Order: sequence, then structure tokens, then C-alpha cells
Amino acid sequence: MSSGFVRNNINQFAVVYRLADFLLIQLSLMLAASIHPTALSVHYQLIGLIGCTAYLLCAELFWLYRSWRAGTTKEILFYTVFSWAISAVIVLGFLFMTKTSSDYSRTILTTWMLLSPVALCLWRIGMRYFLFHVRRRGYNTRSVGIIGMNDTALELIKELARNPETGFRIAAIYDDRDESRLPVPAGMTLGGKIDQAIKAVNEGKLDQIFITLPMTANKRVEQVLHQLGDTNAEVHFVPNFFVYNLVHSRLCNVGQMQTISVFDTPMRGATIAVKRLEDIFLSLAILSVIALPMLIIALAIKLTSKGPVIFKQNRYGVDGKKIRVWKFRSMTVTENGDQVTQATQNDSRVTKVGAFIRKTSLDELPQFFNVLQGKMSVVGPRPHAVAHNEMYRKTVKYYMLRHRIKPGITGWAQVNGWRGETDTLEKMQMRVKYDLDYIRNWSLWFDFKIVLFTFAKGFVGKNVY
Repeated sequence: MSSGFVRNNINQFAVVYRLADFLLIQLSLMLAASIHPTALSVHYQLIGLIGCTAYLLCAELFWLYRSWRAGTTKEILFYTVFSWAISAVIVLGFLFMTKTSSDYSRTILTTWMLLSPVALCLWRIGMRYFLFHVRRRGYNTRSVGIIGMNDTALELIKELARNPETGFRIAAIYDDRDESRLPVPAGMTLGGKIDQAIKAVNEGKLDQIFITLPMTANKRVEQVLHQLGDTNAEVHFVPNFFVYNLVHSRLCNVGQMQTISVFDTPMRGATIAVKRLEDIFLSLAILSVIALPMLIIALAIKLTSKGPVIFKQNRYGVDGKKIRVWKFRSMTVTENGDQVTQATQNDSRVTKVGAFIRKTSLDELPQFFNVLQGKMSVVGPRPHAVAHNEMYRKTVKYYMLRHRIKPGITGWAQVNGWRGETDTLEKMQMRVKYDLDYIRNWSLWFDFKIVLFTFAKGFVGKNVY
């Protein structure tokens, strides 16, 4: 992006964080050795260096050194611990591959691997709340001017109000239109015409400018950017993209020209491998627990009704490609054609065993094998029968964007109550809304929350028949 018009923002504290992390990991190793008196030989120095290097690389991978002004503390701690967990596995893998584990004290290694994440988390919490404190007291803040009073500006104002720890303080709003025509919110100051904003910047009264003029006013936007290009203010252009249903948009390059991908996928580069490792680990762990219950369910189905134990149905996977999804058979029919009738309350096609396993979602358990096959994920939008896809893609806006990532066994829509029968168009619209929200905001932390919510409330639902 360095050659384009838009450049990435670099967190000025990133170097401090990297240095602090390096020192804390090394100090944790020294403390572990002092608790269990042992000289820090070159062997310990080597694994200390490996642990630090692995952690710094993992932290970079999960963007831990980006600006967290608007991020959550839980998310920061999650990625800190997760990065260290991977680093610990790398260290243990090194000891195993080099057959040098006998050269180290297991007590010291265990103590080090427990002390390090605690130190890393405490340091981050302390630094984070220190910055929050100083910003609330008026230090480390940025004076902000907004050019353009419209719906985009109102959304921006709400976001800044919801996140006071960012340190952004709105000084004034500027617009060329008459004040009587502007939806100026209570407590906000209209600083005058746009020329007044340029003057305020030149006088050093504004540190940052947010331009929220509509994209249709491209000539005026160009004029304002040209004027601000002769100042030292940091300028942000906020296009009114929120009127569109963007799905994980990102900046791209075509030669020297920058474009914006509006219907993209969060699964790019290393995130594909991370998501796949998450799926393999979770599916293997869960299958080891549910193997016996699955055997009991299979026997119950076989002994109580005619037909196969496993029902394989065509559904759409990532990028709209057809996949075969496995389920325990819960009906007397196995519909898989152009017409598939959804199960309704007191549906005569549902078997006695089927009624129970559908209500408790136990019929979905074989899909963990689909996850191991790589066709599905543990967390993602629920896949629908092909017949239902073809029907809803014509009636629900952006329906097919659900397929930008792999379908999942559980999802954001399901834990929010939108599972089971979709007997009205509004129900499907709400399901799609939550599915797109998941794709737009995907992260490992988001997946972790959904898994926890699924165990807490996601197995049953009032609309599941």
C-alpha cells in the first residue's frame, strides 16, 4: 500500500510493546530459574530466544501490535494468551525434535510458561488503563473537526461517543449549507463553513479532520483534500459506505491503482491456516467426547425406524460450491431434490428419536466429520438445503454473501435465537443479517465467544421441530 493514495496507520507504541514483551518473557524465564535455583546456561538462553521470537511473530500474525484504542480488553487478552500458547507449543516442539528435553528442568519450563502469559497480560492491562486514564483527564487526546453534517457524520459521532478512550474530542462540525438544514445533534458545535475548517487547521486548532461528504460530491471532496494537503493535519475520508451491505471490505491494488473490495472474505493468507487449525483441534476434541453418545444415537435410529442412520444432503459450501452435509436421519423421508419441505411443529415425517435429536441439535453431530474433511467449519453460517438457497437468494438481499466463508455447525445467528424453522421471510432476513455480521467481524475471539454461547444456550430453540 505504500505506493498508493491510502496508507496503513502504524501504531506509534508498537515498538514499546514489542520491546516490553521481549523483556517480560526473558524476565519470566529468569524468575522461574531463581524460584527453582538453576544457572541460566546457554540452553535456557536459546529456548528463551526461541520463545520470544515465536511470540513476536504470532503477535504480528494476530495484529496484536496494532492500535487498540477501540478494541476490547477481553480480545486483547485472548490474543495475548493465544499467541503465547502457540509459542509454548513451538518451544516444546523444538525440544522434542532436537531430543534435548532432558537438558532442561521441567519445573522451570512449566513455571516459565505459566508466568509469561500472566506478565504479558498484566502489562497490557496496566498500559491500557493508564492510557484510558490520561485520555479521560484530557491528555493524549486529539482535537477533531468533521467536514460534512449528514448521516455518515452522525454515525461517526456516535462511534466516538461510545469509545471515549480513543482520545478523539470533537471540536466542531463544518458544512457549507445553512444551519437550519443540518441535523446538528445536541451538544455539538457548528464551526461554520468548510473554509473555516481549513482556517482552524492552519491555526493549529484541529489535529485531525474527518471528511464525511457524500461520494457524489467528488468535486468538492477533491477541492477540500487539495486545501488540506497544504496543512499538517491528519485527514481521514469517511465514505458513506454504510448505506451498502459491505462484507469484510478491504483495500486492493491493481498495479498502482487502489480499489476497494466490497464483498470479500476474511479468510486470506494466514487466517485460512489459523481457521483450519481451530476446526481440526475443536472437531477432534469434541468427537473424542461424543463418540459414545453418537454410537447410542445411531443404534436408536436403526432399531426404531427404517432407512439409513446417516442422511447426506446437498448444500452450498464456501463460494457457493455444493457439498454433502451429514446428519443423523430424523425423518421417515430423505428429501434431497429441487423441493425440500422444512420441518414444522408436530410434523408427521419426524420419527420419535428424530424429534428428540432435532430439538437438542444432536442430529448435527456427524457434521464434525464434515469439519475434518474440510467442507465445513465448527463456527460459521448454517448451510441450507440447495432448494431453500435457490428460493431465498431471490427474496433476501445479499443472501448468497453467506457463502464467502465455510458453513458452520453453529453460528452467530443460532446463538442469538435465529435457528430452526424459517416460516416467514423476516426470520430468514434476521438469520442472514447475523450471518453477514459474523463474516464482517470475524476473528478467533468471535469464534471463541460463539462456541461458549453455544454450550450455554445454543443447543435448543423454540422454533426447532
